Amino acid sequence: MRERVTRWIQQPRFQSTIIGLILLNAAILGLETWPAAMEAAGGLLKTVDRIILAVFVVEIALRIYAHRAAFWRDPWSLFDFAVVAIALVPASGPFAVLRALRVLRVLRLLTMVPSMRRVVGALLAAIPGLGSIALVLAIIFYVFGVIGTNLFADTHPQWFGTLGRSLYTLFQVMTLESWSMGISRPVMEAHPYAWLFFVTFILVATFTMLNLFIAIIVNAMQTFQEAEHQETVQALHDTQEHIESELHAEMRSLRAEMKELRALLGTRAGR
Repeated sequence: MRERVTRWIQQPRFQSTIIGLILLNAAILGLETWPAAMEAAGGLLKTVDRIILAVFVVEIALRIYAHRAAFWRDPWSLFDFAVVAIALVPASGPFAVLRALRVLRVLRLLTMVPSMRRVVGALLAAIPGLGSIALVLAIIFYVFGVIGTNLFADTHPQWFGTLGRSLYTLFQVMTLESWSMGISRPVMEAHPYAWLFFVTFILVATFTMLNLFIAIIVNAMQTFQEAEHQETVQALHDTQEHIESELHAEMRSLRAEMKELRALLGTRAGR
């Protein structure tokens, strides 16, 4: 029974059905934010949402039954379980905020679609490298934040009055959003050489550090794909070796049978 359930939930048709229900549920959750749609078919939308949630609960239960302890060792399965469990908590009283978290069910697409799962896996593998760059970027922000506060706090307290304001202003500058006309040029009216501060920060923080972020992510995805390719090649190689060993065993068995047959025929001919 357990093997039948395992084969059934691993069928492409079953997986495609769950993916379709996730997309339908995403559309329903979006329609629930539209007052006109809720006024026209609010009851129907809520009913369909409950039915889909019931299907998700049954699916998770079948996966737990099929995989047993292996289900709780798989991070993707734990994520699916948490997302579905959140939707079962009564969204009233102190748990009212959990109602907005129902949209997390859409994230189950990341676990159901293999290509998306590979991308997420590569991003997770890049976290250690990204963390190191984030620490370097934090140090750069702190240094430039202290410098900016000391230089521009008296003339432009709205942007550099405190260290916190300076850090937020530098974040805006790093994103290149209105940094020139909105911040740099007004500061340069009081401090003509302030362009050195802003240009240096942009060269270091934006053009260098952010490109390092992208480089690490690309490298992690490439490494992840290469490892996956090697696993596939190794699996094919192991399968080929298994088939060849079985063929050799069958050939040896046939040869032994042929020898026995020849010996039997020779005995009969001697008689």
